[in-house]
Amino acid sequence: MSHDTHEAHDSHEGPIKTPKQLAWAVFFAFMVPIVVIILLANYVSGQFKPAAGSESLEAEKIAERLKPIGHVEVKAAGDMAAMKTGEQVYQAQCSACHGTGAAGAPKLADAAAWGPRVKTGFEALLNSALKGKGAMGAQGGGDFSDFEIARAVVYMANQGGGKFDEPKAPAAPASAAQ
Repeated sequence: MSHDTHEAHDSHEGPIKTPKQLAWAVFFAFMVPIVVIILLANYVSGQFKPAAGSESLEAEKIAERLKPIGHVEVKAAGDMAAMKTGEQVYQAQCSACHGTGAAGAPKLADAAAWGPRVKTGFEALLNSALKGKGAMGAQGGGDFSDFEIARAVVYMANQGGGKFDEPKAPAAPASAAQ
């Protein structure tokens, strides 16, 4: 009978017979899926990687990707040759709304619309133009100097019946004069 018991015991054993084999089986049970996932991820994302010799690695392409988004331009305050006239500033910035009357802006040369505004005085008009008023942003959204905006205010107000004098040019900075 002992022979039958031994055979029954042998028939129920699995392929893992020692603790060392169990440790290896557990190790591979974790490592094989991880390796498969890594290989699949590399396969899927590998088609988007530029190959050696492709144009994405050329010096011009690299320089284009690294170039700055914008640049800073410094205007000299006393440079009158570069300063825009009131009409030029109006044409470049103000005419979009003041030419059509968009967003309630008084149209150029509309004396009825400009009359009450002209009565408030040049300083009030300039303050509104520089800081914004209603739907109009500061400086009408432009990047002109305060002097150029003042010229545009005088131009528009005078077209609408005002009698303002052209603003005086700002004094040159002491460092520029030397």
